[in-house]
Amino acid sequence: MNLREAITQSLQSLNRNRTRSGLTMLGIVWGLVTVVLLLSYGRSVGEEVFRGFSGIGSNIIMAYGGQTSMQAGGQRSGQKIKLVDGDAEAVRDSLPFLTAVSRESDDTFSIKYGPKVVAIQSKAIDLSYGRMRNLNVEQGRYFEPADFAEHRQVIIFGPHAAQKLFNGYPPVGEVVQVEGQPFTVIGVLRNKIQDSSNNGPDNENVFVPFDVMRTLRQQRDPGSIVFQPSTPSMHLQAIQAVRTVLAQRHHFDPRDEKALNTWDTIEGAKDMMAFSLALQVLLGIIGAMTLAVGGVGVMNIMLVSVTERTREIGVMKALGARRRDILGQFLLESFVLTFLAGIAGMIIAIIATHLVPPMPLYSDIYKTANHEGDIILRASGSTMISSFLILALVGIVAGFLPALRAARMNPVEALRHE
Repeated sequence: MNLREAITQSLQSLNRNRTRSGLTMLGIVWGLVTVVLLLSYGRSVGEEVFRGFSGIGSNIIMAYGGQTSMQAGGQRSGQKIKLVDGDAEAVRDSLPFLTAVSRESDDTFSIKYGPKVVAIQSKAIDLSYGRMRNLNVEQGRYFEPADFAEHRQVIIFGPHAAQKLFNGYPPVGEVVQVEGQPFTVIGVLRNKIQDSSNNGPDNENVFVPFDVMRTLRQQRDPGSIVFQPSTPSMHLQAIQAVRTVLAQRHHFDPRDEKALNTWDTIEGAKDMMAFSLALQVLLGIIGAMTLAVGGVGVMNIMLVSVTERTREIGVMKALGARRRDILGQFLLESFVLTFLAGIAGMIIAIIATHLVPPMPLYSDIYKTANHEGDIILRASGSTMISSFLILALVGIVAGFLPALRAARMNPVEALRHE
């Protein structure tokens, strides 16, 4: 018997018991829809959580002064390490495999526009900071080299900070008083989703060129250094290299991790990806268990079918059918039943993912438009492939035991069966 005849016979067998086959297929359909919805939910949650974490920047590392825990250079442990003017430049000049290095200083400025005065969190930064931290300007422009070379008193607002001071009035081109000094607003950032931050989310901050801190606060030293390795895989090497450069300048042991604190967002991103994968695997297992219930139904109907067709199996063996022919026939019937239910389940699952409305996650917090940052169920290609592989496994496992029972029947006893 060729494959085409075997499939035709399988369909005829299922057609003889339409109600029983339909109810069995319903269990498979329900299980498959559950798998697709759970996998889609897990993928969407993982992507949005990772996106929220990545709002801090693209593959960046932040270094802060700490306190020594090892003796070095004739100094006892317990010495405080404070970053000073020139540290960032030394790191930039010594380590060419860093694609960007920026000073950063966090503070709170009193900003006045007209009669209104608001205290707003602020960051003093260098030019390369915006690219590392994903500071995308929606209105106006970002800083340019001349702003730093000519020590221009210019300022960029996060969207929420701009709303707080200007109440919806277009701020670009306006002059504000920052700690009594006139600053021209050159840009407003695009609203972004950001779960992790230092000194508050970028949406709530204002940004000024680092060197103007000498005018505002009489400050030359950075609070931290932000840097970006050329590839994410070099993050540990980059941290050790930066620690070595600064150890030479501040006379601490480069092996002393407490002397220089670091925030490695690259390592954090790996943890977020691991969380996303674990969530999808967990939900996939739950969905697979639901689908397995439908598989039990397939096994039951195939066992009943084997019992009902015992004489038919005896006749097939008497006519020369081999054990593997019988095994293949009933295994194929199980697979056809599962496959047809799977096609229907896939169609219903795709429709269901489009009918389920977006589930709020970040939109209420960050006031995003078009449900940006929310959990949206979409049956992606990877989700459908994963679901189909689970379905195929369930179909094979569910059909194997009944098929094996049929293949092992004694032809003489099968022919005597009433």
